[in-house]
Amino acid sequence: MIRLTSSAVDAVKTAMAKASEVPGGLRIQVETGGCAGYKYKMGLVQAPLAGDEVVTVEDVSLYIDGDSQPLLAGTTIDFVVALEGSGFTFENPNAEQSCSCGKSFG
Repeated sequence: MIRLTSSAVDAVKTAMAKASEVPGGLRIQVETGGCAGYKYKMGLVQAPLAGDEVVTVEDVSLYIDGDSQPLLAGTTIDFVVALEGSGFTFENPNAEQSCSCGKSFG
């Protein structure tokens, strides 16, 4: 369903190691909003919620809610370090359009 590059896995593991409480995994969601219609939301959480799909990539648990699953199917998440700043990028085959920041799609 979702693919994390090795750079993204390393970034998530680093964030998990620095967290004050050891998280269970990374929640990835799609919400209405952003400049293109939908926006990505990610955060470290303790456990999945009822109805979440749990995907494990290199010992990183990803929790994806039922509404977000079809919008994220086939997405590759990378972590890029650049002069403009560092952050996660999304290559989503379901996106017909995206904004220039790469955090929103439609």
